[in-house]
Amino acid sequence: MAEQRDLVAKTRLIEERGWRHSLTELLTKWEVLLGIIFVLMVVFFSNLSPYFLDYFNLMNATFQFSEKAIMALPMIYIIMCGDIDISIASIIALSAYAIGTASAAGVGTVGLFAIGLAVGTAAGLINGLLITGFNMPAIAVTLATQSIYRGIAQAALEERAMTSYPKGFGFFGQDFIGQTVIPFELVLYLVLAIVMGFILHKSAYGRRLYAIGSAPEAARFSGIKVKQVRIINYTLMGLFSGLAGILLTSRILSARSNIATSWDLEVITLVVLGGVSINGGKGTMYGVVIASFLVGYLKFGMGLLKLSGTIMTIVIGTLLIIAVLLPRLLDTYKNNRKLRRQQAEAALQATKA
Repeated sequence: MAEQRDLVAKTRLIEERGWRHSLTELLTKWEVLLGIIFVLMVVFFSNLSPYFLDYFNLMNATFQFSEKAIMALPMIYIIMCGDIDISIASIIALSAYAIGTASAAGVGTVGLFAIGLAVGTAAGLINGLLITGFNMPAIAVTLATQSIYRGIAQAALEERAMTSYPKGFGFFGQDFIGQTVIPFELVLYLVLAIVMGFILHKSAYGRRLYAIGSAPEAARFSGIKVKQVRIINYTLMGLFSGLAGILLTSRILSARSNIATSWDLEVITLVVLGGVSINGGKGTMYGVVIASFLVGYLKFGMGLLKLSGTIMTIVIGTLLIIAVLLPRLLDTYKNNRKLRRQQAEAALQATKA
């Protein structure tokens, strides 16, 4: 009889470690939960508006969030290391001003593209050098450069708008791929997400990011060049901000000093909502990509229902709070399950003895 009880207990423990445990682990992953929320959102809006699932509308809606989604990719690296960058919207303004000035001087499309990337990269590199070279807090440095970069554009442009650009420059932010209705911006975003995701999850550089975010001092003692990695992160952030400045300027064919205002907070929201820990060391590319489409199409759906911007802000803010709290609750739940399994195994061993 005792042997039979032991067999039953052992069988239950094995079952707990088997498909039930695997299913629980899968369903409690933040990326999976985001995917479920995304599906529910699609069902909700498609029932309320016949225009939501229109293919052209879905493709056209990506113009409104592709630039922010592109900027979220390197922001993952920065936040993964426990840093932050709130100057990115100002870098866009500075790049847009440089592009507009060069265009007025007769520079062609290729030259404008190169200038936008160069200005953004230089601004990001300056951020990285100031933060690491003087051991200054990232938020203090980027708060200062936020004012400086935006201030340069404001001083130069004042209330003016630069609207003269060469023929063909509008392709980057307005046109589609071939004869399809797939925007160039969307394809560019997906390609960049694959590349940046591969680096994050499959390369030695990605492992360094996780190590630095989890334990910076331990990473330094293990031989990782922490300062160098942080400089690269901020330079990449500047490069992608310059790219976003090119795309945005191309889309609206205008450069103003107030361009992309508050985008920095929106980009950080995408990254945190995607499951990247604000403390660093945790997160995936998959989650941020899903979050980008979730927020983008959430705004699109609420726009179809003619909901106010205030309601949109409240909804996205609520999602952000959930993104911060729910992973912690899930971790607590998983730890409790693990503890119960350990206790069950200990009881089984005691029974055998």
